[in-house]
Amino acid sequence: MNGLNTTIYDELVGHILKHQDKFYRIAYCYVYQKDAALDIVQNAICKALENYQNLRNENAITTWFYRILINESLSYLRKSKREVLCEPGEIREDIYYEEAYEAKLEVYQLVCNLPEQMKSIVILHYFEGLTLKEISEALDVNLNTVKTRLYAALRRLKKEMEVEI
Repeated sequence: MNGLNTTIYDELVGHILKHQDKFYRIAYCYVYQKDAALDIVQNAICKALENYQNLRNENAITTWFYRILINESLSYLRKSKREVLCEPGEIREDIYYEEAYEAKLEVYQLVCNLPEQMKSIVILHYFEGLTLKEISEALDVNLNTVKTRLYAALRRLKKEMEVEI
């Protein structure tokens, strides 16, 4: 390994260790199964570590890894073709809780009910703090498409929240 690759590898490992709980939440929001979400995160980490040399810019680690994680989640769903045993909005016993998210649980459940394209954008922007440009890069989607989907998702969430009130 040359110096640049060593630096990128170290940055990637640090990023993975620092944000592993976030990665689990995202995977869980796709599959609603604890073990499957853990497998997805593990597979994404393995792919990232195996292919870190393809990453040329340290600043792109976040978006690059989110792309791998989301692709792994979608790949799992395509391969398994299993039906979800509970509705996405239901709270299951094995759901992952974190104090900071408990207050947002109701909204998070509504977000998890969105179509995949909208859900990914809302989660990455509001729960993970990525910019719209970073989301565009992570999902390999045009920036204007990201904006359109985000605003459509927000309108949909607003309607659903008004119905509940």
